[in-house]
Amino acid sequence: MTLPTPLKTIPHQERLPSNTSALVSQAFWRAARSQLHPSMIFALFLPVIVTIVLFSILLWFGFTPLNEWLIAQFDQSALSTYADPWVGVAGLLWLKSWLIPFIALFMLLPMAGIAGLAVTAVWIMPWVLSHLSARNYPDVQALGRHATLLSVWNAIWVSVVFLLGWLITLPLWLIPPLGLILSVFWWTFAFTKMMRIDALVDHASPTERKTILHERSRGFWIIGLICALVNLFPPAWIFLPVFSGLVFAHYSFQAIRDLRQ
Repeated sequence: MTLPTPLKTIPHQERLPSNTSALVSQAFWRAARSQLHPSMIFALFLPVIVTIVLFSILLWFGFTPLNEWLIAQFDQSALSTYADPWVGVAGLLWLKSWLIPFIALFMLLPMAGIAGLAVTAVWIMPWVLSHLSARNYPDVQALGRHATLLSVWNAIWVSVVFLLGWLITLPLWLIPPLGLILSVFWWTFAFTKMMRIDALVDHASPTERKTILHERSRGFWIIGLICALVNLFPPAWIFLPVFSGLVFAHYSFQAIRDLRQ
């Protein structure tokens, strides 16, 4: 009697899809459909409200001291001496009346933006994951541990690094086109580092999370880069925190499903 041929063991690398662009496109398409659900439309408002409230508080209490500090730093620096004969009195008045206040505003705005993203990561993502798990991925069992603790810690350290990096590299914005490049760089960092962990912690086990973060790293960074590019347009600030969470969640759910299969 001929014995049945044993099933061939498929190497781990072969089980996972290798077409990163297709997986990323699939995640964006699924996120666009999920965003139209009433509960996900309602979820848009909390990060926006938090961002507006925090920015208003920062503007009310922080704008004047920060603006005065920047003017004092400018007056004490060698730049003021060089600028005086170059731009004249009118130019100096323009710098102090318009350019420096704009710089102060530009320093405060990312603080509110990263806070909105952190709120989405910590409070909205569990809602997003629960919604997608029930509707799109009922076969993906939740095996995560210490999800809330990991989510909060991740949101804190990513926010701190983002804000420090933004402020440290702010002088480089005077060298075009470094301002645009740095904005995209730091927001890519923020979206990727913050949202990918929150998209995985609830359903992926610690071992699965490490595997997916390693093998799907390129896809996560591509999603973060696309979100950062869209973030350059102010109207996107309304929907992008929750929509980016949906994209990362769909991409992560599919990664967990593929890994377990």
